[in-house]
Amino acid sequence: MTRIRELPLHEQPAARLATTGPAALSDAELLALVAGQDDLAVCAATLQACHGWVGLLRADLASVTASLGTPRRATHLKAALEIGRRLTLASYDDRLQIRCPTDIAQVLMVEMLALDQEELWVACLDTKNRVQKLARVYRGSVNTALVRVGEIFKEPLRINSTAIIIGHNHPSTDPTPSPEDILLTRQLVEAGKLLDCQVLDHLVVGGNQYVSMRERGLGFAT
Repeated sequence: MTRIRELPLHEQPAARLATTGPAALSDAELLALVAGQDDLAVCAATLQACHGWVGLLRADLASVTASLGTPRRATHLKAALEIGRRLTLASYDDRLQIRCPTDIAQVLMVEMLALDQEELWVACLDTKNRVQKLARVYRGSVNTALVRVGEIFKEPLRINSTAIIIGHNHPSTDPTPSPEDILLTRQLVEAGKLLDCQVLDHLVVGGNQYVSMRERGLGFAT
């Protein structure tokens, strides 16, 4: 029995949520409630086809609509997933202080979770390594041929940042830095010295993983 309306009332997801809380529900049941889909088998198949919630966040509206049956269900789901993403970002203070790569990596991983192409972001930091601003600088292929060093430092210099952390994603979800990533890092580190705006790190994000290029000694002087 996979249709919610055919279940006894006390076994239906909404009733169980009211009595035992949302944590007691399966992913398929939560999806059914958010999307208004009565068939739990459809919800389970949708989650499996998209490889879970992250895949649903990344999937385009047309494919989600095809899985769930109607545009209304798909838009409700997309809205709920975006609320979840924004809630996660809201848990970080506006003046987040960076003490280790993980501090900023957690923010970048949420920001970049649903991206289907490369983006390069700059975290502008003050004298206490608190984030002044997180700005997207490039969208598309991130390589030394296309990225202008001056463009990356433009916003940090405008707001008098003393340091920056660069972050970009690999949509393949493999965060292994490429030779181009290493070369770009080296160029940015040297430019930062000239501009009196230190490059503290360059993070490569892939899904829920990241690589700190400073920790790996890639592009930074040992």
